[in-house]
Amino acid sequence: MTKNRASIYSALLANLLIAIVKFIAGARTNSSSMISEGIHSVVDTINEILLLYGLKRSQKPPDKLRPFGYGKELYFWSFIVSILIFGLGGGLSIYQGILHILNPEPPGDPGWNYAVLIFSAIFEGTSLIIAMKAFNRTRGELSFWKAVVKSKDPTSFLVLFEDGAAVTGLAIVFVMMQLNHAYNLPVLDGVASVLVGLLLVFVSLILARESRSLLMGEGISPETQKKIIAIAENDKAVIKVASVLSTYQSPEEIMLMLIIYFKEDLDTEDITDSIDRIRAAIKREYQLVEFVIIQPQTLSVSKS
Repeated sequence: MTKNRASIYSALLANLLIAIVKFIAGARTNSSSMISEGIHSVVDTINEILLLYGLKRSQKPPDKLRPFGYGKELYFWSFIVSILIFGLGGGLSIYQGILHILNPEPPGDPGWNYAVLIFSAIFEGTSLIIAMKAFNRTRGELSFWKAVVKSKDPTSFLVLFEDGAAVTGLAIVFVMMQLNHAYNLPVLDGVASVLVGLLLVFVSLILARESRSLLMGEGISPETQKKIIAIAENDKAVIKVASVLSTYQSPEEIMLMLIIYFKEDLDTEDITDSIDRIRAAIKREYQLVEFVIIQPQTLSVSKS
């Protein structure tokens, strides 16, 4: 997550600077789309701060109140980020755009807006490249969308989607601004704002879906389950693994529970030794597995 943290810091700095410049340009040129872009950048800045806060909270050590740690804090704050994109970013941009569609105003000097768009494109584009490189390092050979779905670290794709939406939004505003000044259609300024808002709503729904899934408790993949079952059943005291339950406590912590049928002629000490061997073997193979809970059963118990 250290590499992802770097992409968050770069996005935070870029969005903060860009928001200030966009609001100045929007105020001087009376541009609805530029004000919407400023709102977009402010929301993105808040989002990066919340992600950093979530990362910090998630790394708190376990205590009596949270014996399994605070890892899910990151998933919670990621979900909040997706809601903010929807409500503040998308909602306010659409509202601002509708007002200017109903009451279009002639544009001011376009020079300011074009200068801000170029400035923003450079910073947002740089941030997007950094986020894309960080995401590509983690996704390996997986396709883009499959990597997003399988990812257990929301910071790896949240910043990427934010920056992608920001660059796309800038392109929309640029096209509409050119049409506005070429054909004197000030209503297009409001249309651009609405389109940016709809883009943000679309992105927020995708991020909310993935963040919610993580918050609800995603488990390990079926392939990994099969390998863990093989490790457990390879122990001489085990007949078979009845069930595997798992959940990601954080991107770097997995809680695993196994229900295992042991041989009938084993005493408590034999079963305890077997549990220790299985737990050690699983942790040796999968370093992300922080907690391994094994519930023993015997065939005689299962038949009763």
